[in-house]
Amino acid sequence: MFLRSHLVIIKDAATQPSLVIVYFGGNDSMRPQPSGLGSHVPLPEYVENMRKIAKYLKSLSDCTRVIFLSAPPVNEEKIRESWSDKNQELRRTNELCRVYSEACIKLCGEMNIKAVDLWTAMQKRDDWATACFTDGIHFSPEGSKIVVEEILRVLKEADWRPSLYWESMPTEFGEDSPY
Repeated sequence: MFLRSHLVIIKDAATQPSLVIVYFGGNDSMRPQPSGLGSHVPLPEYVENMRKIAKYLKSLSDCTRVIFLSAPPVNEEKIRESWSDKNQELRRTNELCRVYSEACIKLCGEMNIKAVDLWTAMQKRDDWATACFTDGIHFSPEGSKIVVEEILRVLKEADWRPSLYWESMPTEFGEDSPY
């Protein structure tokens, strides 16, 4: 299993996270390189890896909540602009991102995990391809804003006790506090 992770969560730790957001799929959905190297993960393996991650995170604590973010779309035209060989087949395509996004959303439904469908959410904007990405792949401030809005929407709508939505959380200091 190939994981690009920046956080290690230890099952027997005294304190477990309240919320874990899992975001894999964008690189996994790339076409494989002829050399066999690269980030591509075949769809069945991607789904199985995501299932293992979900099971592990759900086993940490009754209080650990999980949200999966699906693969976002890409701006193929912008990606193609940066390539020296304009006739070369794109390794990142919107269609492949859609397939991986749908697989993630389906898995989340099966496992009762909250999900953000980034592929669909981004494309609700008419100008998504130019407004949401800096280079066709990485989010611009507008793209990041959509991600945040979608995560907040899930947090607000989730039937979690206690709620993890910021307006529902108790404040540590009163409004008249200097802190």
